[in-house]
Amino acid sequence: MKYRELIERMTLEEKASLMSGANFWNTKAVERLNIPSIMLTDGPHGLRKQGGKADHLGLHKSLPATCFPTAATLANSWDRQLIYDVGQTIGKEAASEKVSVLLGPGLNIKRNPLCGRNFEYFSEDPYLTGEMASEMVKGIQSNGISACPKHFAVNSQEHMRMTIDEVVDERSLRELYLEGFRRVVEKGQPKSIMTSYNKVNGTFANENTYLLQDILYGEWGFDGVVVTDWGGNNDRVAGLKAGNQLEMPSTNGITDREIVQAVQSKELAVEVLDEAVDRLLKLVFATRQDNQGMPNVNYEEHHNKAVEAAKRSIVLLKNDDSMLPLSQEKKVAVIGDFAKNPRYQGAGSSLINPAKLPNAVDVLGSSGLSIVGYAKGFKRMGGKDDRLVREAVSLAEQADTILLFLGLDEGSEAEGVDRSHLGLRDNQLTLLHALTKVNSNIVVILAGGGAIEMPFVQDVKAIIHTYLSGQGSAEALASVLKGEHNPSGKLSETFPIAYGDVSSAPYYPGKEATAEHIEGIFIGYRYFDTVEKPVLFPFGYGLSYTTFAYSDLTADQHQASFTLTNTGAVAGEEVAQLYIQKRDSSIFRAKRELKGFEKVFLEPGESKRVTIMLEKRDFSYYNPTIQDWVVEPGAYDIQIGSSIQSIHLHEEITLEGDSVSSGHTKDQFPHYFSGHVHEVTAAEYKRLLGYEPPSPSWDPKQDLGLNDTIAQAKYKNALGKTLYYVVYFFKKLFDAVNKPLLANNVYFILNMPFRQIDRFTGGKISRKQILKLLKWINR
Repeated sequence: MKYRELIERMTLEEKASLMSGANFWNTKAVERLNIPSIMLTDGPHGLRKQGGKADHLGLHKSLPATCFPTAATLANSWDRQLIYDVGQTIGKEAASEKVSVLLGPGLNIKRNPLCGRNFEYFSEDPYLTGEMASEMVKGIQSNGISACPKHFAVNSQEHMRMTIDEVVDERSLRELYLEGFRRVVEKGQPKSIMTSYNKVNGTFANENTYLLQDILYGEWGFDGVVVTDWGGNNDRVAGLKAGNQLEMPSTNGITDREIVQAVQSKELAVEVLDEAVDRLLKLVFATRQDNQGMPNVNYEEHHNKAVEAAKRSIVLLKNDDSMLPLSQEKKVAVIGDFAKNPRYQGAGSSLINPAKLPNAVDVLGSSGLSIVGYAKGFKRMGGKDDRLVREAVSLAEQADTILLFLGLDEGSEAEGVDRSHLGLRDNQLTLLHALTKVNSNIVVILAGGGAIEMPFVQDVKAIIHTYLSGQGSAEALASVLKGEHNPSGKLSETFPIAYGDVSSAPYYPGKEATAEHIEGIFIGYRYFDTVEKPVLFPFGYGLSYTTFAYSDLTADQHQASFTLTNTGAVAGEEVAQLYIQKRDSSIFRAKRELKGFEKVFLEPGESKRVTIMLEKRDFSYYNPTIQDWVVEPGAYDIQIGSSIQSIHLHEEITLEGDSVSSGHTKDQFPHYFSGHVHEVTAAEYKRLLGYEPPSPSWDPKQDLGLNDTIAQAKYKNALGKTLYYVVYFFKKLFDAVNKPLLANNVYFILNMPFRQIDRFTGGKISRKQILKLLKWINR
């Protein structure tokens, strides 16, 4: 242990005290031993340091900071250097505010497009996720502070997230849900990592010895601190044994006393506590911030960096008749509430107070374009308004081109609550339909954190998806619309035609007890591509104002090289993507998988030789029988493309592989072998898991316990129903008065387990009182 001498001078109580926070954002200090307190605070796409009363969900205002595009947006850039630079800039602002640990990036896999927190996550693909998140971590930590990748692991839904059991087979766990974290740990070397609220295969992630000891610390060699998500502790002693050092936020000593008692009763070995203290001290002393050499922050310079990040992440989805870029001679109408009141970030713990926030109406008005006016068009939170539609139609009749700003409002996606569907609000679609009757030259500009159904795709000339582009979104969009910047974003997730097409749609979300990943490895493009199901826009897709040609591929098991040429009239960037397809596989697997990419800038007519390196893991699958990664012998096709559906070059190679048998064969798993996972039988799923899956249902007749939620009190007696409906009333009230952030935070309370009440209130409501309340509710 590095700090053995210091630890030997501590009392048992002092050791235990370091294992939880002093308040909402700070660790405890031990002043007599000169152990300082350090601050942890939210990212992940900007600094959220609260200046007044602290909370986790963005209720109280934070200090001004630069709001960068969210992870879902940045991932569309496919640009490692850009994401490093964003991380470095955010980390600089954190260091300037004496923050030691920035809570981010989020890198959970997008199992399903309805997940309310997908805007904080990079991709449906673990390779792309791991590459992007690694660069973010390295950028943040270049400032001498710690990044804190999250949420480890399998945080796939927001509904019941503090109690739900994510049931996932070993191969899917390894290949999808852990692989991004592995890349981050090994490439980014984060100094801390955050566990998720949920259970993973029956055990809370924070107490999961297999995840923490065997994999994170054991296989991957993680050398940092494991911190709970805020309020994510279930059993403090069990978490400590599993490898969690720091519980946040403060519990006013409640769990510190549990640790002391466990050591005194021999339930917890003091050596385990000492090792945890040593790890925490390494983090504290490596990242502590003082007044010496604090960086100076130029917020105007950082705003320009936010604009640049947004420019390179915007995705051009459709551009019929070369509607874009816009001509200065054309008269342009700007329509849609999002043009005046931008939707530029998500909601919840990632809510940034932007240092500045231009809007598209103002920016476009001074851009040199011929703007004939602005009309709101629709009520942001839904509801019919014929007057707004008439005003918009009247304006549209005066214009050559309509810029129609549509998207998901703040109540549609947020931490703590999942989306209920993939569509836009009806009033937005009504407006669009009315506009098509008077003007066919419509450019739809979408805002939102992920995939959206587009029944209007054939009715408009062009579509741009800005995702959630941060405080620079308006200026970045104007640059793309005018052609000053050539769009280069590519989708980091698949856009289905309809939600029912999604592989996990029949199984998502888990309702009360379990979330069963019956679809296995077949999520996102791994499903759509394998079963050849049509999609709205495929993974890796995005248009440009220029064209590119691919040629001269050479490939072996170590690398692939090819020539990329800009065959158009303007400079631009292309994201060249490498996929690997196993020919004639004897086991079930996705048709092809992303295993490399490069973003390349080319002037008109310019060519560059591009080389993408490969490693053994890129050809491997996880074999649960031997619990290791295995290369199947045989032929592999190395494919180079501009999306999963646009493969331009390929070359076949043969690998000797490993002589290891697998049980994942066609006769044992016919529906997984074909990819038709909507048809998986109960027996087939049981074979995949290797055991009888737990019951997905929660019995409303059973007594409520500490790990049940306030929402489940509605199944009990009058007291329970009253408790539920009082909280639910406030959610509906905040919905009615257009306060979506407050409404979503009330939803967070509904899904809070009773065990967290005494800890979140710092003992103001005692465990004894909670148990008494449960007793009354259960009568």
